[in-house]
Amino acid sequence: MAVKLRLQRYGRGKRPFYHIVAADSRARRDGKYIERIGDYNPLTKPATINVDVEKALSWLLKGAEPTETVGAVLKYKGVLYKKHLQRGVTKGALTQEAADKMFADWQDSHKNTVLDHQHKATKDKVAVSAKLLSEETKKKEEREKKRQDALAAANAAANPVAEEEVAVEAPATEEAAPVAETPAVEEAAPVAETPAVEEAAPATEAPAAEATPATETTTEATEEPKTEA
Repeated sequence: MAVKLRLQRYGRGKRPFYHIVAADSRARRDGKYIERIGDYNPLTKPATINVDVEKALSWLLKGAEPTETVGAVLKYKGVLYKKHLQRGVTKGALTQEAADKMFADWQDSHKNTVLDHQHKATKDKVAVSAKLLSEETKKKEEREKKRQDALAAANAAANPVAEEEVAVEAPATEEAAPVAETPAVEEAAPVAETPAVEEAAPATEAPAAEATPATETTTEATEEPKTEA
């Protein structure tokens, strides 16, 4: 019986969740399996992977063949590297203690890589959230501006008479100002100041100066006849 290490799908539509199982290669993908060795959730960032390293290694040493995706998962979790070390122990190239120490060192270094992936995924998530929030805020401002413009246009269409009254009242105010300020003062000034003084002076001075010769002529006329007698 050929054994395959493969994924078995669970979860609802567009929200997949997988079990990593050892199953008969002739069985249906989501059918009966021999043993479950882990699970895989591709929806999280980074993907969540849980694998029982010892069980997976046992099946690999028995000749089970992983699918392409499961092979990548097992490589990521170090199962294939441990299989390589175990083959060295079997051939006598390594001791079991040395192989275990090398695998422990690899796990320590791999933890830092996983943490880096998690930090990067968190930063990306925060950046995407900030971008979405900025876009949503911008859309809200645009919608509010359009609403205000539409409201102003509706108010202008509902009150056209008020605008016409304001336009008619403005010229009347401008024309009233000159009539009230200038002409009345300019016409009153000549009547009160100049003509009365100029006409009164000849009436009192000129006739009095001409009356003196008339008196002298009358005196002479009366004195002449007395001398001849």
